[in-house]
Amino acid sequence: MGGIGLGAVVAPAAVAAPGQSAPGDWAAADSAPIRPGVVTDTEGGGSCTSNFVFTSGDRTFIGQAAHCAGTGDATETDGCDSGTGGIGTPVTIRAADGSDRTGRLAYSSWVTMQENGESDPDVCAYNDFALVEIAAEDVADVNPSIPFFGGPTGIDRDGVAPGELVYSYGNSPLRLGISALSPKVGINATEEGAGMSHEVYTLTPGVPGDSGSAFVDGSGSAIGVLSTLNLAPLPVSNGVIDLATALDYAGTYGDVGDVELATGTEPFDPSPTGVPAETLAVPTLPAG
Repeated sequence: MGGIGLGAVVAPAAVAAPGQSAPGDWAAADSAPIRPGVVTDTEGGGSCTSNFVFTSGDRTFIGQAAHCAGTGDATETDGCDSGTGGIGTPVTIRAADGSDRTGRLAYSSWVTMQENGESDPDVCAYNDFALVEIAAEDVADVNPSIPFFGGPTGIDRDGVAPGELVYSYGNSPLRLGISALSPKVGINATEEGAGMSHEVYTLTPGVPGDSGSAFVDGSGSAIGVLSTLNLAPLPVSNGVIDLATALDYAGTYGDVGDVELATGTEPFDPSPTGVPAETLAVPTLPAG
């Protein structure tokens, strides 16, 4: 795969396909302390960017990459044999209002694959998804809308074509809080692992701490989660794991019930006001 995990900024029976839930009784998008893009710090792991909000019954989660709880080094990207924190590991949610909220690791594809004895090499390499349960007392402070762009509008299940534009929001501590560096536009170059990973180029690739970031397509549908910085076969591209596939695996083998994506309360806009045009410039794919 030639990938490096980006999270290391140290501080059986068939089931129904996971769906998405409509906007509910959420906090206001412009002031919600917990929302896609807030930083998560996993005990014993690393600092990452959260992606989407999810629900299952009366439980609410925020997503991150499974390797954010990894206990090995950045080159350990095979979820079937890499060290990882277990279910219940504390996760500090760095809320947008400056407060810290404590969540718990509720699902990890890495933990689940290891417990399940998973041996499919593509699944082991590209299933990099986790859910952090938000404490009941903090759910009133949640909004599922992606900063700047709005959405998500649903889950993409049609795949991502080569050349298709994608949109993301990264919030690595390495960006020093400069919000203009967070929204990004990219282009899908190719697929790996039978569509389990989308290889994406952006003008500035995801860096350590951006891991777990949300990616959506041109209609605002959620396509995936930032997983790796790739050195080969496409240098300085990012591996974005397919969200629909990751949720299907969680629904089949996980222990979190029928997980649904929470759609944004704000409409998706691929050209949001207040974002410099150069920030939203479309990158050019490398020759060859």
